[in-house]
Amino acid sequence: MLLLALDTATPAVTVALHDGSAVIAESSDLDARRHGELLLPAVHRTLKEAGTELAAVTEIVVGAGPGPYTGLRVGLVTAATFGSALGVPVHGLCTLDGIAYAAGLAGLDGPFVVATDARRKEVYWARYDDARTRVTEPAVDHPADLAERVAGLPAVGAGALLYPAAFADVPAGMPEYQSAGALASLAAEKLACGEELPPPRPLYLRRPDAKVPANYKVVTPK
Repeated sequence: MLLLALDTATPAVTVALHDGSAVIAESSDLDARRHGELLLPAVHRTLKEAGTELAAVTEIVVGAGPGPYTGLRVGLVTAATFGSALGVPVHGLCTLDGIAYAAGLAGLDGPFVVATDARRKEVYWARYDDARTRVTEPAVDHPADLAERVAGLPAVGAGALLYPAAFADVPAGMPEYQSAGALASLAAEKLACGEELPPPRPLYLRRPDAKVPANYKVVTPK
């Protein structure tokens, strides 16, 4: 197996290759506004580091969010295009699950929360019993509305760092953003256990930021 993983649901544009046993190459850039420019070069660098070609990929996994509409769709569309061109399966995994898995690799154990920045003074978040077990559906909320629900739980992710009043316990050394290496490792582990992975359907959780202007005038030809 040669699994290509990519994620653009957070400011991290991240790509990794996994051979079924371990991550063999990974590339990440941090830029919340240039996902479309950075993703394909990151894929190229990762393939070059691994000494292989895109044609050798046998599986693809993409972070399905939640995340801002524009950035998230870059990864999903790219994964779908690669899958169609190569004729290989494309899977989707919750981006928060990848961050949770990375937190487990960094030593976090027991119940905790993952929170990423959803903009508009909100966070995307979910609760976990451990690094592999999510116990709530991904959601988007104002941090102040979560304070009682996450009280006493360690929290990881950039969203937790942004709102310390709501997320009081943020352990040092934990991931802030997605790592495609962690996403690939989680997917490879699930596939090795015979688990069927979800399709790559986006978790937007809310409408896009772009809106039709107020008092928009439709011009029709005479």
